[in-house]
Amino acid sequence: MDKIVNALEYDYFGRKKLMDSLCDEYYFLKRKVIGRSCAGRDITSLKIGSAEEYSLITAAFHGSESITAVVLLMFVEKLCEAIKTDGYIGGISVRRAMNGRGIIFVPCVNPDGCEISLRGEIACGELAPQIKKLCKGDFTHWNANLRGVDINHNFGAGWDELHEKEIKAGIYCPGPTRFGGYRPESEPETLALTELCRKTKIRHAVALHSQGEVIYWCYGDSTPPRSKKMAEIMATASGYALDTPVGIAVGGGFKDWFITEFNRPGFTVELGLGENPLPAYLADDIYKKVEKMLMLSAIM
Repeated sequence: MDKIVNALEYDYFGRKKLMDSLCDEYYFLKRKVIGRSCAGRDITSLKIGSAEEYSLITAAFHGSESITAVVLLMFVEKLCEAIKTDGYIGGISVRRAMNGRGIIFVPCVNPDGCEISLRGEIACGELAPQIKKLCKGDFTHWNANLRGVDINHNFGAGWDELHEKEIKAGIYCPGPTRFGGYRPESEPETLALTELCRKTKIRHAVALHSQGEVIYWCYGDSTPPRSKKMAEIMATASGYALDTPVGIAVGGGFKDWFITEFNRPGFTVELGLGENPLPAYLADDIYKKVEKMLMLSAIM
């Protein structure tokens, strides 16, 4: 059978068609709209299995990182195929490993930002003049949502301290990147994830970003002891390095909030190497390198 997900550039409707095709092909893959973006675009989750606790893997928090959604959907397809055919991923019997387990995927947390980065002015609607001014015509590197808020600076963990760092860095208002909003959880994209995690018991959470080939695993005193061991397993499986964020990259992120809120393991994984946005053709090579890591992330 031909692959459904390929190393191509998919816009919002392209991703919707991919998820339609995956759900049509695999009856056990369940789709749900968990929220809507500032522009009303669906923020969709995909679920496999049923359990008291779920592992959660998310992607595309930043507009210029839409390749992470493609890599995650590649894994969803491979996982579903292995369940259907009693196959293996990274030497792991998937059907056996998934027995009694459940996984939730959110392939694109920030659909507006991805659409702006991919399609430019046409994706901005009536806000096109303002966004064009904010990014000085460089839509490609847009990371924020439609309102100019960086979703991964908008979560309520160390937000006040991060906001002060933003101001010291000259970031006072909406823009292409790093503005965390005027209060935590102000954005519908942020709320879609926080409400999902509050309503569903999540065992651990992974956020896929690009680029750097590193894994961030700790945040403050709430980091569980098992987090480092899990991160080491992920690093061994992928060849990625463990790292610790510094400066304006500390606080406000989904990983930081998840660890703080639930005292459970949370990870940020920076996929690939290069300059964002990474070209779509790299998705195949990135996926091959992290396939086993994603499998282990799903079942640990």
